[in-house]
Amino acid sequence: MIDIRQIQEMLPHRYPFLLVDRILEIEPGKRVVGLKNVTINEAFFQGHFPGQPIMPGVLVIEAMAQVGGVLLMRTMNVSAEKKLLYFTGIDRARFRRPVLPGDQVRFEIELLQLRSRTCRMHARAFVQDKLTAEAELTCMVVDRETPNLPPGVPVVMEE
Repeated sequence: MIDIRQIQEMLPHRYPFLLVDRILEIEPGKRVVGLKNVTINEAFFQGHFPGQPIMPGVLVIEAMAQVGGVLLMRTMNVSAEKKLLYFTGIDRARFRRPVLPGDQVRFEIELLQLRSRTCRMHARAFVQDKLTAEAELTCMVVDRETPNLPPGVPVVMEE
């Protein structure tokens, strides 16, 4: 099991954008199972939607990617101090049921393909063993100091 402190060593995300609380199982190079405890105190519930709060689907996808990021960082034996992961694609995303305050979301991520700097993963999210969302995710591993952005990713320069 990997706790939140160890997750923070592998991922650069922090509150309010760190969306994984614990890793239950991990087989480097193969699969990972992670948890997110969803509480009414989440900042996004203030506006999504007042009176009927549901976790935004894009954040469910982001949480999947973060759990997958833990798998990749452990598989490649690198830390967030040295490497970052950039999304390069989200395919076949499907949302089956809403994620509500009080839910515990279990993410199951399977590594489909890993090349030198790119990977594909199949990700699924469950609440009480019921599928809530799934997607195929692709990402690129880049050096943190001098990121090499994938083609088509806009660069914003500060003056």
